[in-house]
Amino acid sequence: MRNNRIVALFVLCLCFAFPVFCGEKSGQIDWDKAQQLYKKRQSGVVLSADEQQYLQRAIEARQKGEGPRPQGQPQGPGANAGPDKIKGVAPLNEMEGRYKGEDGGLYGKGRNEPAEIQKKLARKAAGNIRLLDAEGNPSVNGKIAVLTIGMSNTSQESEAFIRLEKNDSEKSDSVVLVNGAQGGITADKWIPGSPLEAKVWSNVEGRLKAAGVSFNQVQAVWLKEAIAQPAGRGEFPAHAKFLLDSLSALARYAKVKCPNLQIIFISSRIYGGYASTNLNPEPYAFESAFPVRWLIREQSGESPELNADPALGTVKAPVFSGGPIFGRTEKSRGKATGLPGKKKTSALTGLIRARQERRRSQNCWRSFSKAVNLPKIGT
Repeated sequence: MRNNRIVALFVLCLCFAFPVFCGEKSGQIDWDKAQQLYKKRQSGVVLSADEQQYLQRAIEARQKGEGPRPQGQPQGPGANAGPDKIKGVAPLNEMEGRYKGEDGGLYGKGRNEPAEIQKKLARKAAGNIRLLDAEGNPSVNGKIAVLTIGMSNTSQESEAFIRLEKNDSEKSDSVVLVNGAQGGITADKWIPGSPLEAKVWSNVEGRLKAAGVSFNQVQAVWLKEAIAQPAGRGEFPAHAKFLLDSLSALARYAKVKCPNLQIIFISSRIYGGYASTNLNPEPYAFESAFPVRWLIREQSGESPELNADPALGTVKAPVFSGGPIFGRTEKSRGKATGLPGKKKTSALTGLIRARQERRRSQNCWRSFSKAVNLPKIGT
């Protein structure tokens, strides 16, 4: 049955689409209002249909060169960090040679396939996914909840996909996707010790409840996280190791909050070369891919703190599986997306290009889904 196929679960995580811009004359746009709507969306607040349409009109008009011109260029460590910040460096799956001591391949040593032990763990985790009731007990009338965790970028992609999946005939009605990602909530803010931890997870609980599911029914997570202003944590690998520790703690805590969580698909953030602030520009965005693979390799190395196999002792974490690694560099940027090649950009132009990068995730996820061979669950 449709409900018994893991593909029905995984299809939720593997495609993203974004709305098409629809514009009017710039004279009909209040640019201050448009800017406020953009900031509101960046904070993780879901815009109403009218607000979303208004913002889309403004972005389209700005793409055409309409609207007020920017007053000078953005300033600061992350300003105008265009593609030359990581010039000549290919995405990990294409990278040859070394980058600051790290070799290429999603899993290192030039390999784009996980270790066999990780494949076995993932197959076993997929086989454990079942229809569960709100208390976590098997039920033919139960649900499979898929939760997304991340910051504003993840939230925007999640909301877009939730709209898409409502019309997907291949998705089982028993699979429920919930956007748990929240604006400004970076990896270190989800874990014990963070002053925001309780509020963050309370928000997640409220969203799960609104979707008709509970923590006990969450069995898969898509995790896409970063840290804010990574330069303040030191240059590579210092900031990357901080992110690694945060991701590790977040994954373990997610297993505590969601006791039936079986698997986490982990992605690093999209290309940040058009960032107009120092929030998470290049090369830090590119370098955030390394903690993702370090985390998966630690579990493959049978780290007790990340154990996901009951045969090896107490389970402390779900199984980690690499999601697509989003990235963009001078080498592959224009070929894949047709992005303009200007070195310097205004903040608003950077917004438009960042949106194009988020759109690109749709194709990444679709390609990824075709490459993953997932077994059936149940009979």
